[in-house]
Amino acid sequence: MSLSKRDFMQVLGAASVAGMGLGRWAEADAATAQAGLYELPRFGNVSFLHMTDCHAQLKPIHFREPSVNLGIGSMQGQLPHLVGEHLLKHIGVRPGTALAHGYTFLDFEKAARRYGKVGGFAHLATLVKQLKASRPGALLLDGGDTWQGSATSLWTNAQDMVDACKLLGVDVMTGHWEFTYGMERVKQIVEGDFAGKLDFVAQNVKTNDFGDPVFKPYVIREINGVPCAIIGQAFPYTPIANPRYMVADWAFGIQDENMQAMVDEARGKGAQVVVVISHNGMDVDLKMASRVRGIDAIFGGHTHDGVPVAISVKNAGGTTLVTNAGSNSKFLGVMDFDVKGGKVVDFRYRLLPVFANQIQADPAMDALIAKIRAPYEAKLAEKLGVTDGLLYRRGNFNGSWDQLICDALMEVQGAEIAFSPGFRWGTSLLPGDTITRELMMDQLAITYPYATVTQMSGETLKTVLEDVADNLFNPDPYYQQGGDMVRVGGLQYTITPGEKAGSRISDMRLKGKPVEAGKSYNVAGWAPVAEDAAKAGNKPVWDVVETWLKGQGGRVKARSVNAPKLVGVAGNPGMAG
Repeated sequence: MSLSKRDFMQVLGAASVAGMGLGRWAEADAATAQAGLYELPRFGNVSFLHMTDCHAQLKPIHFREPSVNLGIGSMQGQLPHLVGEHLLKHIGVRPGTALAHGYTFLDFEKAARRYGKVGGFAHLATLVKQLKASRPGALLLDGGDTWQGSATSLWTNAQDMVDACKLLGVDVMTGHWEFTYGMERVKQIVEGDFAGKLDFVAQNVKTNDFGDPVFKPYVIREINGVPCAIIGQAFPYTPIANPRYMVADWAFGIQDENMQAMVDEARGKGAQVVVVISHNGMDVDLKMASRVRGIDAIFGGHTHDGVPVAISVKNAGGTTLVTNAGSNSKFLGVMDFDVKGGKVVDFRYRLLPVFANQIQADPAMDALIAKIRAPYEAKLAEKLGVTDGLLYRRGNFNGSWDQLICDALMEVQGAEIAFSPGFRWGTSLLPGDTITRELMMDQLAITYPYATVTQMSGETLKTVLEDVADNLFNPDPYYQQGGDMVRVGGLQYTITPGEKAGSRISDMRLKGKPVEAGKSYNVAGWAPVAEDAAKAGNKPVWDVVETWLKGQGGRVKARSVNAPKLVGVAGNPGMAG
């Protein structure tokens, strides 16, 4: 896919206000830099702001974008499966700029030290207020994965994020990891805390017994006299990727037919603009956009793809724009529509990196965050060690944070192999950074954290790897049901992503010796989805990792990442050269 003239203008517009000229403001105070970098000219008469997958990160953080995000089959060479220089070349952004740092992993340590931390709700709040002031009636949409991912979100049962999102001014949201707090807690928040303030929408969540909607499928809001429908699409595979018992009474799924019915219903009620706030993942959104007509834009999440342009997808009813706004409150998407004669006639889209040292902190949000953290500050700040190497997670295969977790699971629990889930969330640490309990919990804070040790045959090991590989690399996006590839410690293997299901994994080895199909191996893991595991009395994974960290003598050596051998992907622009 080559950029159209309109797409290219989107990138130029974003670059001119958010990164290409950041050097001009390097010595300016935050207020001056903010005015220079984030003043977007108003366009049209209907605007949406979009954030997604913040994973409960209230404070500014570092976050490394992936160096491996493979597109297979028809998706090879297409957004979002472009990384590093391939992505920059595609969108016309110069390497070495702040925008290049925002969108890619390139020279991450050097760029992170130069440009500082990203995100943070106090800085995001300032930006949201500024953009809403310049775009009267603009709505802030939240794609979900908001209530999970930090120690304070876990310890407050998500209340910290509920309060922060209300203050931030979120208007409409959908969900995924929200559901891991359980049905009762989700309904308590939606029907209590959010009542009359924030709409939680999901057209694809129904009761198991009678198929009744659990949440509103959509809402219609008027923006400058234009009726706009916002339809929700929760993560369709929640009961597969996460514990089913946590949503035992609810059914999920993609539900294209019902989505079409909701679009038609909203249009029938007078909606002139129809958008979807989605947690499908970008590949799934692209396919949905080709199958469902009448949607003006899909604002996507789940896969954490920071894609700086809106992708136009043709369908039977015309064209649908598909976007994805990254993660960790690192980006804010801005979609401006020009609506005339009852329909969208033009648009402008920008994905703004949120550079914390270039935006003033909002005092009210700053105060709320301080209040939330106050009871836990000593516990959060406890020093567990200093890292000698870069710690990161995001990417199709192992990251150095994942390697640390696998090493800890094996060494503390006496296992020869470790599996760690391919979670995309988790902040990054630079060499020399202190690993505090807070930063450790950024990688581990879930409601089913149990560490496990089980016996698996070599045949079962291969089956597990094949199943996860198919979830990630199935050529049909509708069968991509989880996160990235399971992270593996101890075990080496070869993977051919373009092969058919059941034939991608080969040459599994342990300490250089072939894994035997009939032999039993001791395998450590965590985050089991089975209900029995929640009742087994196992330690939470953070106890295991903390024990390991405290046993490293104060310094944690740079991790040697156990990445698989990749076959058949040479030249794939979803992989760094």
